Amino acid sequence: MLGSATTPGRGPCVGDRTHLEGNILPIVTCPDLTHILPPTISEKLGEPTLAGSPQMSHLSSPPPKHKGEHKGHGLPRGSERGSSSRDKDRSASVSSSASMPAGGKASRTSCPLPQSSASHKAPNRLIHEKSPYLLQHAYNPVDWYPWGQEAFDKAKKENKPIFLSVGYSTCHWCHMMEEESFQNEEIGRLLNEDFVSVKVDREERPDVDKVYMTFVQATSSGGGWPMNVWMTPSLQPFVGGTYFPPEDGLTRVGFRTVLTRIRDQWKQNKDTLLENSQRVTTALLARSEISVGDRQLPPSAATMNSRCFQQLDEGYDEEYGGFAEAPKFPTPVILSFLFSYWLSHRVTQDGPRAQQMALHTLKMMANGGIRDHVGQGFHRYSTDRQWHIPHFEKMLYDQAQLSVVYSQAFQISGDEFYSDVAKGILQYVTRSLSHRSGGFYSAEDADSPPERGMKPKEGAFYVWTVKEVQQLLPEPVGGASEPLTSGQLLMKHYGLNEAGNISSTQDPKGELQGQNVLTVRYSLELTAARFGLDVEAVSSLLNTGLEKLFQARKHRPKAHLDSKMLAAWNGLMVSGFAVTGAVLGIEKFVTQATNGAKFLKRHMFDVASGRLKRTCYAGTGATVEHSNPPCWGFLEDYAFVVRGLLDLYEASQESSWLEWALRLQDTQDKLFWDSRGGGYFCSEAELGADLPLRLKDDQDGAEPSANSVSAHNLLRLHGFTGHKDWMDKCVRLLTAFSERMRRVPVALPEMVRALSAQQQTLKQIVICGDPQAKDTKALVQCVHSIYVPNKVLILADGDPSSFLSRQLPFLGTLRRVEDQATAYIFENQACSMPITEPSELRKQLHQ
Repeated sequence: MLGSATTPGRGPCVGDRTHLEGNILPIVTCPDLTHILPPTISEKLGEPTLAGSPQMSHLSSPPPKHKGEHKGHGLPRGSERGSSSRDKDRSASVSSSASMPAGGKASRTSCPLPQSSASHKAPNRLIHEKSPYLLQHAYNPVDWYPWGQEAFDKAKKENKPIFLSVGYSTCHWCHMMEEESFQNEEIGRLLNEDFVSVKVDREERPDVDKVYMTFVQATSSGGGWPMNVWMTPSLQPFVGGTYFPPEDGLTRVGFRTVLTRIRDQWKQNKDTLLENSQRVTTALLARSEISVGDRQLPPSAATMNSRCFQQLDEGYDEEYGGFAEAPKFPTPVILSFLFSYWLSHRVTQDGPRAQQMALHTLKMMANGGIRDHVGQGFHRYSTDRQWHIPHFEKMLYDQAQLSVVYSQAFQISGDEFYSDVAKGILQYVTRSLSHRSGGFYSAEDADSPPERGMKPKEGAFYVWTVKEVQQLLPEPVGGASEPLTSGQLLMKHYGLNEAGNISSTQDPKGELQGQNVLTVRYSLELTAARFGLDVEAVSSLLNTGLEKLFQARKHRPKAHLDSKMLAAWNGLMVSGFAVTGAVLGIEKFVTQATNGAKFLKRHMFDVASGRLKRTCYAGTGATVEHSNPPCWGFLEDYAFVVRGLLDLYEASQESSWLEWALRLQDTQDKLFWDSRGGGYFCSEAELGADLPLRLKDDQDGAEPSANSVSAHNLLRLHGFTGHKDWMDKCVRLLTAFSERMRRVPVALPEMVRALSAQQQTLKQIVICGDPQAKDTKALVQCVHSIYVPNKVLILADGDPSSFLSRQLPFLGTLRRVEDQATAYIFENQACSMPITEPSELRKQLHQ
């Protein structure tokens, strides 16, 4: 993670959990959690804090804060509840406030050590796991256990605390700690003698990650990965932190020291630690409860919309877009909210303002270095306000959601700039994150070796020197007003220079001197005017130049690919291909969405139980492997897959996907619905029986909350079927989250959108016609081309035995006008006149 010494870029990977809302909703330590441990224990551990105290600085002192990191331009400072692990952006802590750039020392192996280099080491039990992250630790001298009963039984039998370390395979600071501490023989000995060490891939077990991140963030100043927590054999946490350096420094306590102090406290004060861990757990359980209570209805959508918009407006960056100074994250849930807000407030002053905020942010992101201009797709986040220098990791869920929001931007603006960006994202996913059987991989790492045999460095695969570009693009440009090569034209347009365009504050060790990140500095018109060229000529020359850079980049060592496939993120990606394909009228994208859904059904669905599997893994060739026993799906897997299937039905009009969505929703309701308090738990009761908390995700962040998505799904399913139970569940879910929305609506923009849809009602757009007929396709494409977020699109083919006709008997009463494809719009229990012309349908939908 590149970042200046004054920005919070020195800490652990904030990944996809700690994101923009950190700037909006910083930690507010719950009073119930303060002073839980006696000061004597805190003092004996070193610096004056432990679980329950406000800072826990002996474990994870936050780096100096950048202006705006927590203020968010006047956005609310958080709720009384404090913050979920999604609440923190770059305040993820390290145990030193000294400058620790992420772009430098990052040597590691991105997979198990080859036998040639690991022949002197015996693998630990992680060698039998499928997770790429766990396999990265298979040759550590630490006696790692995967999460499971074997480790818990050992801790109870030997009366040892459990050391839990959580991360993911493309996490830069996870790599750092693995190299510095977990490969260290002496630290390995300390862990093996005095602790039971458990390693967890947070993407495999989001329930474990969420429970203990809730603890870390509630008892410290931040959160991130690697997350390290010490807990009792009964899994109750008592100390937590993030990244630790191996040794003590002037202002920090090293990992070795932390281990010895916790070991001593366990031996000398175990009863007190056990008592206090129970008190921490009890307090966390009380403050994490989300329930209907005595409320009968959710809050007013108009009020929540207005408050959410005002909070975003106060934190908006007028010049560069986005909602913080640095770092900046893509926030599709917020941009989608702004588009939805614009649609319902077009005649007010705030409506156009919301549209401008979203469109400007998307344009600045697409022009910035956070977008890979050579290979397409978006990096994880920008370390600066200008969207220039990114953290270079690429995550599947970002590509999925951004492709949808750029497609929405095209629907709204008609500007092909946005549709081109959406297409580029999906081209990248097709090329780099797609399994041959139709599934989608999780991520590409930020780090890679600059040259074969060298240690990996962050961004090495993506940065360029002036010399490289000049050698690749030496051709003279004819017709220019001055001598000019293709390379010089590209460097001018994308801001490359001899000294490099990465500032020394973002690269304090000087490891990226002379390197450049491509970022659009001028419009095509300005670049053309500067050299006396036509805009079309400049565009063609730049595209040719980028293609040559792309071909040259193929010869560089690639970043590590996390080939794990997650049902939830695959569901998001099915939505990305389906929605973009439908909006842009690109059938191959819809086909790829269909292939993704087929992959999910073939490889990640258990027919016998009707349950989703959370993970599968790329095997050799086109094969797919599973863990044994399988990791079953969590709430987000069901919610995101159901959304993907509903989007795919509307894009393809294949009712089989709608039927499967209904069955999965039924299963989701059985496994996760809280019949007492309303809303959905994140995990099954049985799967998380050992965990001290069973939580409901209450934050729309880098990924939307599964409860927010479920609220939308329930509304849409009610629109497709008329089943009242799903509307009732939606209302009860929204009511359960009432207090959270009232307190900080900006924490749940996706749920506020669902609240609006529920209170305004969905449009049912029914098209009667032959699915293969041109006039039917014209009406369907008309609907897809218009931004109508709160709708369901239904194709009535006239077959009374069809699935939808059985669900909605009124479809049988609708008739085609003069045997033409005919559209009907149902809204607020009223039906429009029959519509046969796309122009008239467009007019009606724009009202």
